[in-house]
Amino acid sequence: MTPEKRKLITDSFNRSETLQFYKAELLEAETDFISIKIPKMEMMTRKAGMFNGAMIASLVDVSSGYAAVSHYAEDCYVVTVELKVNYLRPAMGDALVSKSYVIKGGGKIIVVRTEIYVQTEGSDSESHVATSLVTMMKIK
Repeated sequence: MTPEKRKLITDSFNRSETLQFYKAELLEAETDFISIKIPKMEMMTRKAGMFNGAMIASLVDVSSGYAAVSHYAEDCYVVTVELKVNYLRPAMGDALVSKSYVIKGGGKIIVVRTEIYVQTEGSDSESHVATSLVTMMKIK
């Protein structure tokens, strides 16, 4: 990824009011790969303390979109065409981490696989809690 492309992605990420609200952190930005971390807040959880499925789906959508944008050399804008999430186990932990990989990039349509993990403070291990397949469309 060129420094210019990395700056475009980083600047977009930092401008997002939603990501600021979630206290999201851009962990990695490479061509065809994005990783984002979101710390747990009470509003993101169910009564039992696990992350709400809607929060996981939201992270999948955002992370997949940035991965799709990272695929193209030029500045672009993408929208979600289809998003499928399989929840594998309750997301019990202190933070959600996404890892989004471009599987197939085309001129207009791009397919991204996003894996969601939870991390617990004081531990280096991650627990795999969701997997997804997302189709995005480049519109600009």
